[in-house]
Amino acid sequence: MASPKASAATLPLILDVEDFKGDFSFDALFGGLVNELLPSFQDDNSDAADSTGATEALQNGTLRGPQGLGTPMFPAVEELLALFKDSCKELVDLRQKIDGRLQNLKKEVEVQDAKHRKTLAELEKGVDGLHQSFQRLDSRISSVGQTAAKIGDHLQSADSQRKTASQTIDLIKYLMEFNSSPGDLMELSPLFSDDSRVFEAASIAQKLRSFAEEDVGTHAINMPSAVGAANASRGLEVAVANLQDYCNELENRLLSRFDAASQRRELSTMAECAKILSQFNRGTSAMQHYVASRPMFIDVEVMNTDINLVLGDQGLQAGTSNIARGLSALYKEITETVRKEASTIMAVFPSPNDVMSSLVQRVLEQRVSAILDRLLEKPSLLNLPPVNQGGLLQYLRIFAVSYERTEELAKDLQSVGCGDLDAQGIAIYWHMTSIGLMCDLVDEAVESNLID
Repeated sequence: MASPKASAATLPLILDVEDFKGDFSFDALFGGLVNELLPSFQDDNSDAADSTGATEALQNGTLRGPQGLGTPMFPAVEELLALFKDSCKELVDLRQKIDGRLQNLKKEVEVQDAKHRKTLAELEKGVDGLHQSFQRLDSRISSVGQTAAKIGDHLQSADSQRKTASQTIDLIKYLMEFNSSPGDLMELSPLFSDDSRVFEAASIAQKLRSFAEEDVGTHAINMPSAVGAANASRGLEVAVANLQDYCNELENRLLSRFDAASQRRELSTMAECAKILSQFNRGTSAMQHYVASRPMFIDVEVMNTDINLVLGDQGLQAGTSNIARGLSALYKEITETVRKEASTIMAVFPSPNDVMSSLVQRVLEQRVSAILDRLLEKPSLLNLPPVNQGGLLQYLRIFAVSYERTEELAKDLQSVGCGDLDAQGIAIYWHMTSIGLMCDLVDEAVESNLID
């Protein structure tokens, strides 16, 4: 910025646009213009006041001295007025320059805005074109995808038919092998002698047997003549016989392997054999074989041990309290044995509930029934229990104790697991039968005047 002392002859002051940028302050701008003039005026004013004594300020801005001469209150006023005029002129010029620049910028902005609008319009057209292209592409992709899905379905169906045809061809080939002379199983495919493919062999053998038996039955119905039926199905009858022999041989071989694994407690081998045996009659033979081979059903000493545990050396004269304790101990041992067997059954058999049902039923029919038959032998009217041994009353007491303990056993077995078997219902049925026998006995005693 130019010096504020410059007069009209030394103009211009040249105010800069930078002076109005940032945090603009009018006071700062004004101070920058006049700060160099006002200090000299203040110094002159203080010197005049000291030399002339009291002065009097007039309303027209002059000082009156002793000689009556008028002195201006602001000696630099002329310089300030010139400065302000020059500043105003430069400000006007500066505003005009800025207005001109603004107009130019406005025109440039309008031109650029028009260009941008044109560019945006072109971009919008391009985006619309892209959207349409994408829609066509998406439609095409959907169409191709549907076509591919249909082709995939056809291929899957064709592959399924191919596999079915291949399996049918193999089954026919195996059926022709079994269609040889009766008992001749030496020329069979390796599948039927490979121990590692026993499950597959069992499955195929069952399918072949079902097909052959169905075919034989169909021909027998359609051909009333026995000779015609025999001629029509002679080959398949041979196949049925050979398949039956093979299935029996395979089942026996698997049962032997199952028994050997059971003795060694090899649960994985037992489970594998049980899974394969489930192909034969839903595994009934394996389940029955396992239940029948339990030590508590085949050991003859078990029955004697049970009777000795309940009756001891005194027999029926042991007293109801001793019999009750003996029954509780026996039934507890039976429950624990069934619980141990249940853990093995759950790990081995594909249908554990069926095996548990068979096992519990065998326990009730063999062990429990045997001890109850010994305890509840029906008295004879010709040979009533001696009075000194309690008579019929003692029989009724033993009956009540056995009923109570057997009902508890049935509940325990039901909690362990009985499959579909109603153990409690069976126990109640037995005792209801015994009650019926007792009622018949009492009726006979009354008719015979043995009881008043």
